[in-house]
Amino acid sequence: MRYLVLGADGQLGKEWLEVLNRNNYTFWAYERNDLDITDYIKLKEHIITLNPEVIINCAAYTAVDKAEEEVLLADSINYTAVEYLADLSKEYNIKLVHYSTDYVFAGTLEDKKNYPNGYPETAATYPVNSYGLSKLKGEQAIKESGCDYLILRLSWLCGRYGDNFVKTMIRLSKERDTLTVVNDQYGVPTFTHPTVLNSIALIEMNASGVYHIGSKGIISWYDFAKKIFELSDLSINVTAILSATYNTPAKRPFFSKLDTKKIETELNTPSMQWEEGLSQLLKKMNYEDC
Repeated sequence: MRYLVLGADGQLGKEWLEVLNRNNYTFWAYERNDLDITDYIKLKEHIITLNPEVIINCAAYTAVDKAEEEVLLADSINYTAVEYLADLSKEYNIKLVHYSTDYVFAGTLEDKKNYPNGYPETAATYPVNSYGLSKLKGEQAIKESGCDYLILRLSWLCGRYGDNFVKTMIRLSKERDTLTVVNDQYGVPTFTHPTVLNSIALIEMNASGVYHIGSKGIISWYDFAKKIFELSDLSINVTAILSATYNTPAKRPFFSKLDTKKIETELNTPSMQWEEGLSQLLKKMNYEDC
């Protein structure tokens, strides 16, 4: 397989590069400064020249609060550029692997009751902020293009690279003696390394469609923070608070868990418990980089 990785400078893109390098895959990788995916002409030129068999789109606008003001910018990356990729994938017979988000769902506490195992891939979408809407529009563009695609939805993404909740908690533990974390938003982390491995497994079995990737269990951000400090042997006083305490520009979902039964069944591999995924990540991380 010949892979073209876009968004190679993000936490998921860097994980892809590590796995591809280690396993001697043929691939090309572009960071956002190397290739502007919102430029259709340049994007098409690169695709024609490289002739990849699979495009891995890790590029995304992820500044959830800023997206409330930068609607056009979020749309240009999460929707318009994705539409370009889908159309070009269809035209040149390339498989498109695109990462989406739990934010395409409403994330209500009522849904937490209705979907105790998490949102299935078939659940009705209803984003509650501009970021989620831009990601949903990207999904719809892919489906309408007629290309061969995998849309892989993730939640609470964490890995060795880039910025994420795990690294933020460790960094804050060096700066403060006490910390407040919301205790009324529920979900479960998705870890970058198993995400890449599951993605490759789906590609190699020629799977298509929408899949959810994540971990087993359901927790609050407060629970997550407590476990990070426990497994890291870090001493800090953590206090639980309600999300209403924070006045953020973008509304956040109260419920973000994704049901992973479909991918577990098709790959015949159970998803990892979130505690085990966190433990594995912490063993790989360099705390000095947090």
